[in-house]
Amino acid sequence: MNAAEVVQGPVITEKGTLVNELGNQVVFRVHPRANKVEIRHAVEMLFKVKVEKVRTSRFLGKTRRVGRHLGRRPNWKKAYVTLAEGSRIDFFEGA
Repeated sequence: MNAAEVVQGPVITEKGTLVNELGNQVVFRVHPRANKVEIRHAVEMLFKVKVEKVRTSRFLGKTRRVGRHLGRRPNWKKAYVTLAEGSRIDFFEGA
């Protein structure tokens, strides 16, 4: 997998914003089969920062119903990436 496939995008939530301000962490939605080493290399390559630590969480897709039809959303994975001192990623630079 290349770096763009591993890191699918940021997760912008209240908790994600809080850990970014307090602990210099960034939260990403990542490919479900990506491991911590692949996530580290992808973030370092895409954003030109130094990564200290990567923690991951797996989430089961929710069951959804539209009328009488049942379906399931896909499983996904989230990564908490701790950046080294002095490294920073800002998604809302202009705001």
